[in-house]
Amino acid sequence: MNVLNIVTNQNINFFKNQVGELNQRGIRSSVITPRQQRADELGSAENSRSVLDYVPLYGKAIKNGLDDYDLVHANNGLTAPFAIGQPCRPIVLSLWGSDLMGKYGRLSRYCARFFDEIIVMSEAMKDELGLDAHVIPHGVDLEAFHPIPQQFAREAVGWEPERKHVLFLYDPRREVKNYPLAERVVDRVNDEFTEQIELQVPFPIDHEMVPMYMNAADVLLMTSRREGSPNTIKEALACNLPVVATDVGDVSERVSGVELSYACTDEEGLTEKLRLVLEQEARSNGRSHARDLSLERMGERIESVYERALDS
Repeated sequence: MNVLNIVTNQNINFFKNQVGELNQRGIRSSVITPRQQRADELGSAENSRSVLDYVPLYGKAIKNGLDDYDLVHANNGLTAPFAIGQPCRPIVLSLWGSDLMGKYGRLSRYCARFFDEIIVMSEAMKDELGLDAHVIPHGVDLEAFHPIPQQFAREAVGWEPERKHVLFLYDPRREVKNYPLAERVVDRVNDEFTEQIELQVPFPIDHEMVPMYMNAADVLLMTSRREGSPNTIKEALACNLPVVATDVGDVSERVSGVELSYACTDEEGLTEKLRLVLEQEARSNGRSHARDLSLERMGERIESVYERALDS
């Protein structure tokens, strides 16, 4: 099977993992992107572009859609119009979260009606879309993300071994990630602790180092205003790192039944649960809950969607 992928940023790790896993399954993937593609592995390239930067995708999709491809896969709602623009191949749409829940949600919902198959990251996104869709979260590389002795990890990242470390892995400048809330929560907990708590914000870092930071930390704190199915949460589970997060996207589903991991609805809840996790001084059992989120399982399910599109 030969697939033409249209994507906002081909350097995003979860997209590279997707293409790599499908390649392992014998699916050849080619990729086209807007102009001014940035080598930004944390995925914010689309935020720096104007509408005009996307216009060349139309010509690329038409030209490539006539080549030897079996189907076209639009990754992110911003690329959806350009997949629709080529009339020759079945089309699949993946919505990632902010493209449906954010300011371009109306465009994504409108375009989705024209696709043969749709993939979303969570049941909440499926409900928001209001159309039949396959819920397939981005997979996690369980070989890269696994438990490592905390002392070894702290030495590797240069953190003070005797302090409590709260990990915030996002770009603090992104409004949707709500870093000021993370600061307030940690400050409130710090006022009640005798030992020092440090809010660690290692952005930007190479993705290869993320497992080391997760194993060095005592807890992952995520304060996002909205998400689809945040890979950071799933990666933390794979490392047995406790999670305290806002109840957005599929976070509550992911942490359900996981020890010392919580989805919270307000600042009070985040503060209470962060305090509880730091007092316990223990790891979670998240890895046992992350096994169905492997890259292999994701690839199997996406391949099934491709087959449905070809049969339609």
